[in-house]
Amino acid sequence: MTPAEVLEKERARARRESLELSLLRPIRAHRLPEPLRQVRFATPRRWAFDFAWPEFMLACEVDGGTWSGGRHTRGAGYAADCEKMNEALILGWRVIRVTGAHIKSGAAVEWIRRGLDA
Repeated sequence: MTPAEVLEKERARARRESLELSLLRPIRAHRLPEPLRQVRFATPRRWAFDFAWPEFMLACEVDGGTWSGGRHTRGAGYAADCEKMNEALILGWRVIRVTGAHIKSGAAVEWIRRGLDA
């Protein structure tokens, strides 16, 4: 990996973490149960949920770059997400997928609240 590629990978990680933190704030403000972060769920695969409430079998995936050609909207990334979400479903997980717009509007935290209440 070139230095430029390493730098871009670090920048992408920082953007992803920033978006995830922007969801963690309202989760805490609404006094919802604290989620675990980066929870692996399908060993030996390295798949992990951004947020998970294992006791509720509820997870939340934060998809960034939805309007800028990010990984989740391109062919290979979308196909990999389908595989991950299908395996999660088969294992009994309910997965809420959200974008930055859902976080900003409050829809994401409302879906999580409803998922925890279900």
